[in-house]
Amino acid sequence: MNIAKLVNEAEVKCEAIFKEIEANELYFSNLVLDAFHEENINESHFNMTTGYGYNDYGRDAIERVFARVLKGESALVRNQFISGSHALSTTLFALLRPGDTFLSISGLPYDTLHEVIGIVNNPSSLKSFNINYEQIDLKDNDFDIPAILTKLKEHKIKLIEIQRSKGYSTRKSISINKIKEVITKIREIDKDVIIMIDNCYCEFVEKTSPLEVGADIIVGSLIKNLGGSIASNGAYIVGKKELINLCAERLNLPGEGIAVGPSLGANKSILQGLYFAPSVVASSLKIAVLTSFLMEKLGFQVEPLYNETRVDIVENIIFNDKDKLIKYVQGIGKYSPIDSNSLPIPSPMPGYNDEVIMASGAFTQGSSIELSCDGPIRPPYIAYQQGGVTYSYGKIVIINTIKELIK
Repeated sequence: MNIAKLVNEAEVKCEAIFKEIEANELYFSNLVLDAFHEENINESHFNMTTGYGYNDYGRDAIERVFARVLKGESALVRNQFISGSHALSTTLFALLRPGDTFLSISGLPYDTLHEVIGIVNNPSSLKSFNINYEQIDLKDNDFDIPAILTKLKEHKIKLIEIQRSKGYSTRKSISINKIKEVITKIREIDKDVIIMIDNCYCEFVEKTSPLEVGADIIVGSLIKNLGGSIASNGAYIVGKKELINLCAERLNLPGEGIAVGPSLGANKSILQGLYFAPSVVASSLKIAVLTSFLMEKLGFQVEPLYNETRVDIVENIIFNDKDKLIKYVQGIGKYSPIDSNSLPIPSPMPGYNDEVIMASGAFTQGSSIELSCDGPIRPPYIAYQQGGVTYSYGKIVIINTIKELIK
C-alpha cells in the first residue's frame, strides 16, 4: 500500500475541515490575548513565591485570566493539583456533605474516579463519608432526559456531574448543545442543584464554554488542552465564586483558601501554556482528523469519523484485536520524541481496573496534549489517541506507526 499517496488524498479531503479548525484557532487566540491585555499581564507576574504563597500576584492574575477565558466568575488554577482527576476529587469533596447525593448523568465516570466515589471500595472515598452516588446512563449517545427529570422529582440531588469526553468508554463525547438542552430541562425542576462539568480534552474545541449554558463549575487539567504542552503540571477549576472558594478551602485549608499556595516558579509556564493552547489544540484536532481518515481507509472502525463535528481532541480506533491495539500503541511510542527506545507493554496502573498500555513519549510525564495513545486491555480493544504539539510532528508519527502496523 502506498501510504504517501493515501496521506495526500487525506489532506485534500480534509482541507475544508482544517480551514475551519484554523478559524477556531484564531478565535481562541483572540480570546486569550484579550484576557492577557485586560489583566495587564507583565513580566513581574512570572515571579515565584514559596512557603505560604502570600501575595502571589502572578498566581492571582493567572486565575483572573482563566476566569475570563472560560467565562466564569472565579478560578482556582494551581500547580498543587496533581492531575485533572485530583481537581475533580477536590471539587466533589468540597461541594458534597454526608447524606448528600450526587448524580452522574453521563454514565460511569472515568476509571480514576471509581475509588474517589466508592464504586471501588476505598476507606477514603466519598461513600465512606456517607455521600451517595447514583448514575443515569446515556441513551443513544445523548442524555436520558425523562429518567433525569424523574430522578430529580423523586430525590433531592445536591450535585449533577457530566463528563464530556468519553474516557475509556465506547460512547461519543458530549457537545455543548446537548449540555445546554439538558441543563435547561434540569433548571425547570431544580434551580439550585450544582451542575459540575468534567471539561478535560474539550477546551478550545467548541467556542462556547459550559459556564455560558448554565453549568456552575467546570474542571480540567493543565497537562491536557489548556497547558499547551508548556505547563508541567496542574489543573483548573472555574465557576461560581462561592463554589470556587469552597474548592480552594478543600485544596488548602478553611480560613485561608484561595489566598495561599506558592507558585514555586510555575506562573510563567502556565501563562505561556495558555498562550500556546489555541495553536496546540488546533494541531491536535488536525492530527485526529488525519488519523481518522487514514485508519478508516485501512479498514478499521474509528470514532469520530474524519468529517464529523468534534467536541474534544480524542480519536478512538477500534481494533477488536488485542495484538493490533498493542502494536499500534507501541508504534506511537517508538516514534515519540522521548523514551522512543522503550517498549510500552500492558501493565497495571493505579486507579485503573484493567491493565493499560500507554504510549506518552512526552516532555511532561503523562501529558496527553503531546501526542499520546493508550487503552485498557479489554474488548473491543480501543486505542484512545489524543494530542499533538504540531501537525508536522504528529503526521510523521502517525505515518510511521501505520507502516509498523501494516508490515
